[in-house]
Amino acid sequence: MLEWMVWTPPTAAVFIGLTLLLAGTAVWARLSPPVARRGFLRIETDRGDRLYIGLLAAGAVLAGWIAVTDLSMWLALACALLVAAVIGIWG
Repeated sequence: MLEWMVWTPPTAAVFIGLTLLLAGTAVWARLSPPVARRGFLRIETDRGDRLYIGLLAAGAVLAGWIAVTDLSMWLALACALLVAAVIGIWG
């Protein structure tokens, strides 16, 4: 199925995961419309905004991790997910 682009399984898993996350967010927004609120980001955001900002922040954490340290990427992933979750919940 993925031979047309020579994808590795981890790359395919990331893009499939992002697709499912965005589709799930769209369905959730349809069932329960998001309400904008102000959190520690000091701007009015709804669920979709916080998801987008969280994904960008997680990407920045991962890129920064690669640039600064040689420690395990599993630890980097845990930190990136923590940052995204904090932004999603309290942002």
